[in-house]
Amino acid sequence: MKNDFDIAKALQAANDFELATGIECFLTDENGETLGPNGKIASSCTFCKVLHHFTGTEINCRQAHLYGSDNALRFGGKYTYFCPLSLTHFTVPILIDGIVRGALVGGPVLLINHDEYFSEEILKHASLSYDEIQKMKVIIQKIPHISPKRLKALSEQLMATASMLSDYNIHQYAEEQVLNSQQAHISEYIHHLKSMGGEEKNSYPIEKEKELLRLISKGDKKGAQTLLDEILGELFYNTGQNFEIIKSRVLELVVLLSRAAMDGGANVEQIFGLNYNYLKEINQFKSVENLCKWLTKIMVRFIDFVFDLEKVKHADAIYKSVQYLLEHYTEKVTLDDVSNKVFLSPAYFSKIFKEEMNVSFKNYLNGLRIDKSKSLLENTDIQLIEIAGLVGYEDQSYFSKVFKKLTGVSPGKYRDRRGNILSSNQEIH
Repeated sequence: MKNDFDIAKALQAANDFELATGIECFLTDENGETLGPNGKIASSCTFCKVLHHFTGTEINCRQAHLYGSDNALRFGGKYTYFCPLSLTHFTVPILIDGIVRGALVGGPVLLINHDEYFSEEILKHASLSYDEIQKMKVIIQKIPHISPKRLKALSEQLMATASMLSDYNIHQYAEEQVLNSQQAHISEYIHHLKSMGGEEKNSYPIEKEKELLRLISKGDKKGAQTLLDEILGELFYNTGQNFEIIKSRVLELVVLLSRAAMDGGANVEQIFGLNYNYLKEINQFKSVENLCKWLTKIMVRFIDFVFDLEKVKHADAIYKSVQYLLEHYTEKVTLDDVSNKVFLSPAYFSKIFKEEMNVSFKNYLNGLRIDKSKSLLENTDIQLIEIAGLVGYEDQSYFSKVFKKLTGVSPGKYRDRRGNILSSNQEIH
């Protein structure tokens, strides 16, 4: 018999969290809708209601809350995100019979000061009268301004609260989801190798390893995970799943992953400290599955250090924008497209992107596209006009112009030398 989702108990837990922490907490259902007593759909937060009263603008946070809950299961059980008004929220799903039945959501809070938020966010939404502006300032001052460190602690506490409402360990469930997905991908890739005749036995996928390190230094979590699974698949296939050989290769990978993270800008002392602990842990594993899960957690943590997200004022917006570009760079993507995805105005998004990434949006996108084109030029004989299209440029001449600006040579010359030129390793932002 399935367990019931006790909405009254969940609402009481949200109220207790709010009383204990001073941070607003509410309940959403599996569709991201805010729930009130008896499971009825509740109205939006006070802040949104007042802004709607002044401007007539409908502000729907449902998709943002649903997005947060979905991503919580992909990132360890809890997740921090922004609503359409760029207010920070954090969430933990509630699991009943292994199914997400709802989520506890903490917030809104601010990670930037109140005056900065008001000038950058509120005034862009609509023309407000002087009296309306003063009223909005009073309301904004009631939203807590907290540090990233406190936000992390609040998220942990909310997970503990949500865990009491669930019949399944949330963190364990999130890890199992990642592990199951990884094992399925590795098995699928091994099957692919067998059907294709596989690589030469005892060979090592060195080119894939180089690409993996490049993706880590760029902070491409999704691409790095896919490639890591393929490397592990080839390793298992070529070694006959000899555990000791696999363990020694994984040990080498840990060292290489840490170097890639440092190349991407991660803190050297933090990485070396983690490495010391990781190298002590490896001998405790007795199964390939646990070794793979452990290696994935290391890789994800190293990639997070590339961006040092705790120091980023708009961490979620920057993370989402970078992931969106990594997935859509082959398309006609604009600053407006991406800013809409992260619920920020184009001007403000452009500003914080430059501040946090130390490169303009346009130059980052061009650098990403040219970086992808290098691999195509080095490893394929696809015509230049096709490569331009494959990396998001409609005009081959413009592609060639940007390529030469960033590398110092034309795409044709780069291909002739297969990337073996000094300037090909330089990046111009």
